[in-house]
Amino acid sequence: MDEKEIKYCSFCGKPITSASMLLTGIDGCICPECVAIANKYINESKNVVNENILKDIPKPREIKEFLDQYIIGQDRVKERVAVAVYNHYKRINCNVMDDVEIEKSNICVVGPTGTGKTLIARTIAKLLNVPFTIADATVLTESGYVGEDVESVLVSLYQAADYDVEKTERGIVFIDEIDKIARKGDNASITRDVSGEGVQQGLLKLLEGSIVNIPPKGGRKHPDTPLVKINTKNILFICGGAFVGIEKKIKSRCNKQVIGFNADNSNRKQDEEYMKEICPLDLKAFGLIPEIIGRLPIITYTDELDKEALLKILTEPKNALVKQYKKIFELDGIELEFTDDALEAIVEKTIENKIGARGLRGTMENIMTNAMFNMPSEDKKKLVVDLEYVNKFI
Repeated sequence: MDEKEIKYCSFCGKPITSASMLLTGIDGCICPECVAIANKYINESKNVVNENILKDIPKPREIKEFLDQYIIGQDRVKERVAVAVYNHYKRINCNVMDDVEIEKSNICVVGPTGTGKTLIARTIAKLLNVPFTIADATVLTESGYVGEDVESVLVSLYQAADYDVEKTERGIVFIDEIDKIARKGDNASITRDVSGEGVQQGLLKLLEGSIVNIPPKGGRKHPDTPLVKINTKNILFICGGAFVGIEKKIKSRCNKQVIGFNADNSNRKQDEEYMKEICPLDLKAFGLIPEIIGRLPIITYTDELDKEALLKILTEPKNALVKQYKKIFELDGIELEFTDDALEAIVEKTIENKIGARGLRGTMENIMTNAMFNMPSEDKKKLVVDLEYVNKFI
């Protein structure tokens, strides 16, 4: 063979006479040995990525300590979620241990609006090096009806994972407003419950673990659209909802339902005591089907926030509202100060509105809007918000 016709491996320089064969490309060749080395390197790189995802997960106590920096109270929920997240990734790392397959434990968080259910999920997203998404159950409908298909929950997770299937299958999904898809009633109807029980049936395969086909860029499935296969076996689902009125279901089950002329005079503290006894039977009575309850083995609840907790929320967390407004005024060179009685008045007004911690921002906006409008154009460099100032705007 002419020396000019002899081909060499572009990677190791081995001639075809020494190699069993050469794979020829447009501008080069590669021998089988280099192919094997490259394949081994690629596989090792994938393993390193997976190990980093798993090894970077902090311990349950560390997760809770991080949550404590942003969320006041709700220790029970934070501990349950921290343990569930840690065990979930420990389970993925082990997968099989002594021929015992560990199943995942999805979570259901029950509690009034504005008590931190969504915030806990968002804060965990800051800490974990895994894909994370929040889905709203209220927009979901059965396939074929106006609204979003159940699979759209996975589409947003797939997008959060930068369209990487392997990362998507190790992610966390928070499904908010899960109570809004409760069964509308036990009575037969001529109309389909397309946004209630039908959606719950669709969620079953996602929660338990199955291979789901999703359109890569969202939208409806179409015969001409290539679909992406996602295995939900290792995706952790956290469901949250207000479940308004579930206290009545608990009271009825516990034979503690108060009847008579003063039946509505039970105080909030008693309702919180009933919430401690929440169980799957109460979720079933509320309208969740038994199949979906069985796929949410961890059921916990958030406490309603009292005056003391709301005061701490205003001032203590890293992203506390008082700190946010001080920063806003500081950018204009203005020093902002709140007195203790002013903060108490803000909290009392928020409690009257009965929308939890979310109502704090609305109350603060009503009080601070006038100052934020006028002071950037004035020469004043300090604003003290006291009780008299607060009373002008609430």
